[in-house]
Order: sequence, then structure tokens, then C-alpha cells
Amino acid sequence: MRSEFLTAEWKDLIMANYVIDPSVLMPYLPPKTELDAYKGNVYVSLIGFMFANTRLLGYKVPFHINFEEVNLRFYVRYNDRGEWKRGAVFIKEFVPKPAISVIANTLYNEQYSTVPMKHFLHQADNEIRLGYHWKYKNKWNRLEATVEKSAAPMIAGSEEEFIAEHYWGYSKYNNNTTYEYAVHHPAWNVFAVKEYRIDCDFAALYGKNFSMLQNAIPNSVFVAEGSAISILHKRSL
Repeated sequence: MRSEFLTAEWKDLIMANYVIDPSVLMPYLPPKTELDAYKGNVYVSLIGFMFANTRLLGYKVPFHINFEEVNLRFYVRYNDRGEWKRGAVFIKEFVPKPAISVIANTLYNEQYSTVPMKHFLHQADNEIRLGYHWKYKNKWNRLEATVEKSAAPMIAGSEEEFIAEHYWGYSKYNNNTTYEYAVHHPAWNVFAVKEYRIDCDFAALYGKNFSMLQNAIPNSVFVAEGSAISILHKRSL
């Protein structure tokens, strides 16, 4: 079994999920994988969350322990000798910590960028308000949600389960080689979203191929509690 590369807690995940034309994603599809679909639809997700208690190779990197991340990802599957593995591919990931970007981009061929970021979480008697903000080219982008205060397990076969239950990461190294890494965490409880706000310049952040998301309405938005996670060392396919 491959050893742990990174351990952390992923907390307070806002997941905004859009149905998208599969042809948009084909240039980003890693070799040997295929697009994964839910009820015939292909999705991209805009996700904001907190990293906490982060360790690389078992060590805490000073000033890189607790921080925000926002990413845009889509979903694939890989047939590993008859076993289907369901995973995520990242279009781009934003963090405020440069060491995370350098390590992830160098070792995993991910697409991290370092930008100013901030977040908030406010709890009232019957609801929680949370949000993630990240600055790119002088614009502050926002992903925010207000949720019920109690979380519940995901329903088997639901869209929430499809989005959240991907336990592999895949990245395209070149036209012939894909990196694969396992992501371990338990199933998450989710909060029902009462309202949300998305103010995101998709074209500037992710390229003109994703400009259609600028005014699109997400198919769903939910918030996951999160948990401790571990990311294992990669292998080449």
C-alpha cells in the first residue's frame, strides 16, 4: 500500500454543481480515464473548503497548516483490471500558500495557483453562514452559503453522493501518462442549503471554455461537514 503524502482535515465544503457539455472537458481528460456521469449528466463542481492541521510527509510546514482552497473539478472513472475507480480531475485550484502550489504542481502535475484568500463562518441559533473569497486580477470572487444547523448522512444514490464519493484523484501528465492517487476519508454528512451566493469570473479564472458558467444556475448546491483525510503517494498509469 502506498504511504501517506499529505494528511489534513477538510472542513466546511461548499459544493456548487453544474451540468456541462462533455465536449468542454475532453481536452482535460487524463489518458486511460473516461468521464463519469450521474443519470446521464456530466458535472463540474466549484468547491470551497478549509484545510486544517495539514501535514506533508508527516511534518507541519510553518504557516501552511490552516488555509482555504477553492477548486473547479470534474469527475472520471478508471477501469483498473476490472475494478472501476471513481475519481476527480482538477481544472484549477486556488490556495493562499505558495509551498502548497509548488509541491502539488511539481509532484502531482496539478494546476494550483497562489492568490489572496479569506473565509468566514458565522453560527446563529438555527443556521450557519459560511463563505470563501479569493482575489484574482483585482477581483474578489465569492462562494457563500447559508445552511440549516443540523447535518444528515447523504442519501444512497443521490446527486450529493455522486459528487462527494470520489476517492481517487487523476491528473494528466502528458498525452500518454496519467498520475493516480488515493484520497481516504469517511462518508460525509451534508447540510441543506437555504440560500447561496456565487460571484465568480469563470472565464478569467478557468479560461474561456468555462465562460458559459458565468450566468448558469447550479443544478445543486450543498455543504459537507468534512473530516480528516489522507492523500497517498501517486503512481503513473
